[in-house]
Amino acid sequence: MMKQTKWLVSLMVCLALMAISAVGAKGKLPVPVPALDAGSQKPWPYQEKDSLSVLCPDTIPLPSLSYSIGKEVDSILSPSFLQPFFAGLDSLRAGKDTVLTVVHLGDSHIQAGYYSGQMMRLLQAQFGNAGRGWIAPFKLSRTNEPDDYFISSAIREWVAGRCIQANKKCPVGIGGIGIQSVSPSINLDVRIAPNNGAGYAFSQAIFYRGEKSMPMLPTGPLKDSVQTSLAMAPAVAGVMADTFRIAYPVDTLQLHSTRRKQGTDQLLPASSFRNVYYGFSLTNGNPGVLYHSIGVNGAMFVNYTDESYVRQLALLKPSLLIVSLGTNETFGRRFNSEEFSGQVRAFISLVKKYMPDTAILLTTPPECYKRTYVDKKRTYVRNANTQLAAKALVKVAHEEGLACWDLFTATGGKSSCTKWHKERLMGRDRIHFTKEGYREQGTLLYRALMQTKNKKDDDR
Repeated sequence: MMKQTKWLVSLMVCLALMAISAVGAKGKLPVPVPALDAGSQKPWPYQEKDSLSVLCPDTIPLPSLSYSIGKEVDSILSPSFLQPFFAGLDSLRAGKDTVLTVVHLGDSHIQAGYYSGQMMRLLQAQFGNAGRGWIAPFKLSRTNEPDDYFISSAIREWVAGRCIQANKKCPVGIGGIGIQSVSPSINLDVRIAPNNGAGYAFSQAIFYRGEKSMPMLPTGPLKDSVQTSLAMAPAVAGVMADTFRIAYPVDTLQLHSTRRKQGTDQLLPASSFRNVYYGFSLTNGNPGVLYHSIGVNGAMFVNYTDESYVRQLALLKPSLLIVSLGTNETFGRRFNSEEFSGQVRAFISLVKKYMPDTAILLTTPPECYKRTYVDKKRTYVRNANTQLAAKALVKVAHEEGLACWDLFTATGGKSSCTKWHKERLMGRDRIHFTKEGYREQGTLLYRALMQTKNKKDDDR
């Protein structure tokens, strides 16, 4: 009864304030925020918030959905496990000078960067932008890379290791990949894409490399503005983390290898190095959300269930770990829910061991198609195993004390892939989605989280 009374009083106060301040406003107030994405259909020089949200700051305004396929349901299950993360968001809104770190781990749905990138931009527009976060040299490993940054090199002959390889061609790092070269002279150029990466200039880069690799030093026109701190000891077994601090925000960092032994003029032989490089974490020194997106094409839970890998992941110190896996498992010839659940539990066990203070949010896979043949003709049918995987993940989350977002239900549930394909939101392979489709899913996840947070705030 007291909660209801408190809510009614708050609503009456807000409505009164709205009436006082609504002259000519027509219920909408433009609030400047960073551009959502230069590649999106509608860049956001402004985000419209309703007056109630502005005048009642505990309420997070929700972006609209572009399509009517998604279901508006309370799709965050066991939301109480996200309370520490929500408290961190409250601290940022209250003006606390802090950084709240999110890691979004997944497969090809995440590697492309559109789904997780939408989440990143929406969170940062509301709670502050602390930087671009994790970037990996995907193109140098000969696979697709998110379109808001470039990592290039004059070296063309790289050996690529990926977490999905049974026999890894080289060690892998935080991003689930690694690149290796035998060249005695190596350069790496990091550049934020001028349009798609707008708003992600950085003033610090942490560079992760193999323990026996040649370290890198800044080069190019900005080298005198960079303060370099080369790691003296591994951050975790086999991994060095070097820090480059730049005097002012930049969109480019050029690095070149050195064989010089630290503190001396002695040049070490090239044969004494094993040059393996993993990626960068880019930050800007501002308070806000730091969102690390980590995805590898073809990845499954078993590919990340490795103690040395999870120890590396823990270096990012996430307040929230979002895990978006499960699609690839459903394409096995004999998908088994119990076996799949065991694989999920094994991974979660390692995460709890090495990241005990991290909130975990499992997400279920969206429905997709399976390719099959009827009378020797190729056709597509809905992948019924995605529903089984979704149910298994919901059950594991409940039993392991984790929050879960049911994307399968939020995107429309059974037979929803037909609707997504009809709206041209799925790719030609009918497994992956288009840029617009992924961004819509990112918006669905953000809305689900913020609806949950708003509801919990109202109940206080």
